[in-house]
Amino acid sequence: MAPRKEPQPALGQAIRRLRRERDLSQEELGHLAEIHPTWISHIESGRTNPAWGTVRRIAAVFAVPLSEIVLLAESLARDAKEED
Repeated sequence: MAPRKEPQPALGQAIRRLRRERDLSQEELGHLAEIHPTWISHIESGRTNPAWGTVRRIAAVFAVPLSEIVLLAESLARDAKEED
């Protein structure tokens, strides 16, 4: 299966929200998840779609199940759709 080309901004928004709730900078999250901070920025802004392995590493830093990030992203996407 080919990677999705269209951006998934709600996933980035979910990651940003969880990062801010934990008072982490993008640099700190990147270090803890072993992901370059620039990549964290690209994910949070919706410019790129992370691989599931990357999202799993981020979830591990937040000490949440992967499903929590997915559910938050779906909720944010629904909210954005309702605002349109």
